Amino acid sequence: MIKTVSQDFLHLAEYFNPFSMSKFVFNVITVLSLFSCLLSCNSKHSTLVSETESTSLFAENEKPRQLATGFSFTEGPASDAQGNVYFTDQPNDKIYFWNTKSGSVSLFSDSTHRSNGLYIDHENRLLACADLKGEIIEFSSNGKSFTSITSSLNAGRFNGPNDLWVNASGGIFFTDPNYPRPYWESPGSLAFINTMSLYYLTPQSDSAQLIDSNFKKPNGIIGSETLHKLYVTDADGNRTYVYELSNGSELSDRKLFCELGSDGMTLDERGNLYLTGNGVTVFNPQGEKIAHIPIDEHWTSNVTFSGSNNDLLFITASTSIYAMKMQVKGAN
Repeated sequence: MIKTVSQDFLHLAEYFNPFSMSKFVFNVITVLSLFSCLLSCNSKHSTLVSETESTSLFAENEKPRQLATGFSFTEGPASDAQGNVYFTDQPNDKIYFWNTKSGSVSLFSDSTHRSNGLYIDHENRLLACADLKGEIIEFSSNGKSFTSITSSLNAGRFNGPNDLWVNASGGIFFTDPNYPRPYWESPGSLAFINTMSLYYLTPQSDSAQLIDSNFKKPNGIIGSETLHKLYVTDADGNRTYVYELSNGSELSDRKLFCELGSDGMTLDERGNLYLTGNGVTVFNPQGEKIAHIPIDEHWTSNVTFSGSNNDLLFITASTSIYAMKMQVKGAN
């Protein structure tokens, strides 16, 4: 049974504005906050582990709040233009819809070809990495049907597209790791591709281009045309890489960003990168760790910005979904 949690705190936060205080009071509170952090940083249940630069990320006294629970394994959150979020319960082959105003969770689709990572493009299309048959698919607006965009490359079947990012022109970058599934059928004459790589699908095309195969097992991906960056994590290599992004689709100058892998990821407007796994770990644009958000679940799978102001951090973690009010917005 899916259980939802009251969303009153989200609506109250929309109208919250911190009042100004004297420099003396501010310094006293800062010192107390630092001592509080030192006392709590070893606890799994602490609100957050703050480091340099992190204090301006989070709304005052804010911590992750559970929105709903009772799923098998949540993944792939994608926010629409209104701040509502679609997310998957991958083992149960379902996609759910979380309403940012009411806090309600409803079923969007119960036949998704085992969708994992999701993304809503600039035309409000819901796209998904569906690993039942190794496809990228596009859902109808009511979730009752979908069409396959791509499923093969040079007569080889994709392993299991996992995560994707869509640029303003509709081009799709996606990762294709191999996580063997018990529900996979024999590919028959169309064998699995023997590499795990990063691909790009040009707009209005069903033919994907191989971009980079230099990964052990690529997973999470996120980009920003405003920031001119594309990030891809190598889950098995326990590293995350950054590319320079130009003209929406041209990648260059791949560099090691940090020595931490991730499942899903997101970016804020300042260029901070949010990685998942053991809670949510935040890195500044220079690749320095600036914060860690503990989540009381076995595994934190993914994260995105949502809400009517694009300043609500939405987190999928094992059997539940969470949200946390921020002082930054998601990147464009």
